[in-house]
Amino acid sequence: MSDWIDTPEALRARLQAWGNPEIVALDTEFIRERTYYPQLALVQLAIPGEVLLVDPLAPGVAEALRPLLIDPSIIKLMHSASEDLQALSRGCGVLPSPLFDTQVAAAMGGFGAGLGYQKLVEQMTGVTLEKGETRSDWLRRPLSESQLKYAADDVLYLHAAHTVLAAKLAELGRSAWLQADCERAIRNAGSDADDVHPHLAVRSAQMLDADGQARLCRLLRWRDVEARRSDKPKSWILDNELAVALSRRVPDDIHRFNEFLDRNPKAPRKSRRELFALLSEPLTEAERAIPLNRSGENLDKQRLKAMQEAVAAVALPLELPEGLLCARKHLEALLEGRGWPPALEGWRRDLLEPVLAPLIPA
Repeated sequence: MSDWIDTPEALRARLQAWGNPEIVALDTEFIRERTYYPQLALVQLAIPGEVLLVDPLAPGVAEALRPLLIDPSIIKLMHSASEDLQALSRGCGVLPSPLFDTQVAAAMGGFGAGLGYQKLVEQMTGVTLEKGETRSDWLRRPLSESQLKYAADDVLYLHAAHTVLAAKLAELGRSAWLQADCERAIRNAGSDADDVHPHLAVRSAQMLDADGQARLCRLLRWRDVEARRSDKPKSWILDNELAVALSRRVPDDIHRFNEFLDRNPKAPRKSRRELFALLSEPLTEAERAIPLNRSGENLDKQRLKAMQEAVAAVALPLELPEGLLCARKHLEALLEGRGWPPALEGWRRDLLEPVLAPLIPA
């Protein structure tokens, strides 16, 4: 049912034998436990009736994959593709395009929000898949028989799901919606830029005053740069809660600063002087101008509720999950005067602006 491919010559020969398929199912296995960037460990490809398990660790294989990945005439069929896109970008140096994401398509087609692959397959084909290798070491060689079967199953049923989903989206007139979302996912995966306001994703930042949040934002921006430079997980560079604690006040003495870090088991051993300098340097006006991470108590709850009800009123007749249409954080951005988030541009804004515009504070 599946073949192991570990030379560029074998891969090119098999892909040439496929001719010019309109759609190729695609998945990856990767490891990201000890690194910032995902380590691509396996690439699965499938056309109906044939699965290739491709070893991107073998010399020349990743390069041999690139023509298929970027071929504009071949749709790449993936499920919940965002992390796989990052792994392929890192491992092969290119992003697959065009893309058809079956998880997004299922949500748009009314089959359920955030469906995992096993649930999708069961719903579309009636087949129940095992979940036994989800935490495997995919970098080891050789892979076990159970790993190989699990990997093959991840692409084996995507074509059947695509047939159902593509027909449903065409019936509903939503094929262009999916295309737009998939194109945005590819753009996002191709952007290696850091979040300019990382403090907004840290819930406990709400406990800090404005200057504290500005210092936290500075620390987290530094952390993002260091994590990418060293290819280490962000939390290994600086833990979120420690960053919040450090941002509460400007340190006045390097020795007391080090004593505080010594009492914290998650404190970094290196970069202490750099952290002290980052926290000690006066804030600029630009740093103080960032949006604040506010608690729900500081929001206009009545207006937020009205906005949520407006989103629900749009989503209900369309049988769309409200979260797919508009997340709460995007409503909060509108409520705080930060403008329309990029995630709402396109078909979402077309649907929502008529009902949300009257509720947005002037």
